Amino acid sequence: MADDQEVGGSNPVDLNEHPSGIVPTLQNIVSTVNLDCKLDLKAIALKARNAEYNPKRFAAVIMRIREPKTTALIFASGRMVCTGAKSEEGSRQAARKYARIVKKLGFPAKFKGFKIQNIVGSVDVKFPIKLEGLAFCHGAFSSYEPEIFPGLIYRMKVPKIALLIFVSGKIVITGAKMRQDTYKAFENIYPVLTEFQKIVN
Repeated sequence: MADDQEVGGSNPVDLNEHPSGIVPTLQNIVSTVNLDCKLDLKAIALKARNAEYNPKRFAAVIMRIREPKTTALIFASGRMVCTGAKSEEGSRQAARKYARIVKKLGFPAKFKGFKIQNIVGSVDVKFPIKLEGLAFCHGAFSSYEPEIFPGLIYRMKVPKIALLIFVSGKIVITGAKMRQDTYKAFENIYPVLTEFQKIVN
């Protein structure tokens, strides 16, 4: 697993790609694929060990595997959503495993149009942030209602990414389809965050 290291990890940080010296960690990859055949969800739930199906609650089979640790939502149309992988390759590998399981259960499952839909990353800048000031000066991109949600939501235009910024300096980066956009969004916001660093006495 070539997972990204924070500074101080074993991998040297490429400062051309990460001028801040900080590399966001990928936490969750959401991908979709088309198995290109109609599925009998009840039959899948009955035959597969690691599957649950409660049509009154949700119109998909929920299936889990341990390696890579992921969850799949499998719909009767043949569409599948895979979530929980920590890398793009892990997500593809997991989706292929689910497709193979469905095939072994007797369905002519294929593997068409695999696509990364969302990458969720996280990072800790290790300093507190003045969210009120950030919201005030970047009002066009920010929504901050602390009585409803403790984080500031920053909607970046380029790349089109949403960042949840917390006073603690912890940040969640969501909406990317490529990890480079996750990294770019963080590099774009980092100088802004340093500008609104809270000085703690």
